[in-house]
Amino acid sequence: MDNNHDSKNHYPTSAPAQTQAQQPGEQGQMHPQPEIIKKNHQGSHQLQGKVALISGGDSGIGRSIAVLFAREGADIAIIYLQEQQDAERTKQLVENEGQQCLLLQGDINDLAMAEQSVEQTLKTFGHINILINNAGVQYPQSDLSAINHSQLEKTFQTNFFALFYLTQQVLPHLHEGDSIINTTSITSYRGHDELIDYASSKGAITTFTRSLSTNLLKQKKGIRVNAVAPGPIWTPLIPSSFDAQTVAEFGKHTPMGRMGQPSEVAPAYLFLASDDASYISGQVIHVNGGEIVNG
Repeated sequence: MDNNHDSKNHYPTSAPAQTQAQQPGEQGQMHPQPEIIKKNHQGSHQLQGKVALISGGDSGIGRSIAVLFAREGADIAIIYLQEQQDAERTKQLVENEGQQCLLLQGDINDLAMAEQSVEQTLKTFGHINILINNAGVQYPQSDLSAINHSQLEKTFQTNFFALFYLTQQVLPHLHEGDSIINTTSITSYRGHDELIDYASSKGAITTFTRSLSTNLLKQKKGIRVNAVAPGPIWTPLIPSSFDAQTVAEFGKHTPMGRMGQPSEVAPAYLFLASDDASYISGQVIHVNGGEIVNG
C-alpha cells in the first residue's frame, strides 16, 4: 500500500538503511512507502478532459503526478522500463480516481519506443495535452576517472537524449494551451560531488527547458515549457542508487532537516500544467526542502 499521510502529520525525517540492486528501483520494495498523494487534496477539475504522457510514471514522482493529474480529471499514459508490478499499481490508483491509464512498457533510450508511445497514446485517447519528461538514472562515483564511457553515455542517453526525442515526437501533436514539463534537479544548480555526470545531464535539461520555451514563444504556438527541480525526494531511485548508510542519511542536511515525499513535488507539476500557470514559461520550480539556489 502507498502511504497517504495527512498533511498535518509529521513526515519521516529519513528512511531506514536499505538498498536495491537495480535502477530505477521498485517502489513496492521501499520502506517506508513514499506518500503518493495527500488525503486532503480535493480535485477541482483543473485538467478535465486532458491527456498526460509521463515517462517514468510507474513510481516515485511520476506515480504521484499520474494520480494527482487523474484526480484533476486527466487520463494518463505512462512509460516505464520493466517494473510491471509498480506500473500495474499506478494504473490501479489512476483508475480509482475514475480515469483511464495506458501502460507503455519499453526502454525510452530506443527512438522507436518514443514513436510507439506517442502513437499508442494518440490511438487510445485521441490527443495529448501534457508531456511530463520524468525518467532518469544516476550512478554515484567518488572520482571523475571512475565515470567510464559506458556510464556517461547511459546517463545522458536516458536523462537527456530520450527526453529530447520524446519531446520531438509529442510536439507536433500539442496545441495552444498545452504544456511540456521536464524534471531537472537541484544538482543542475549547485552540482553534486558524486553525481557529476547526472548533474551535468540535468543542467542540459534546464537549458533545454529555457531554450525550447523561447523557441515556441517566438513561434507563437501557445505551448508552455517549464521544469521542476526536486531536491532529495524519497523515490525508488534513491535505494537503487546509493549504499545503505547514504540512504539512512538521505535528506537530513536540507534546511527542513528531512527528505521530501513525491506528494510534495507533484503539485508543482499540476500548477505548471494548469491554466493557473498560463503566463509562465521557461521557468523552474524548486521543491527542495528550503535550499536557496537562486536559479
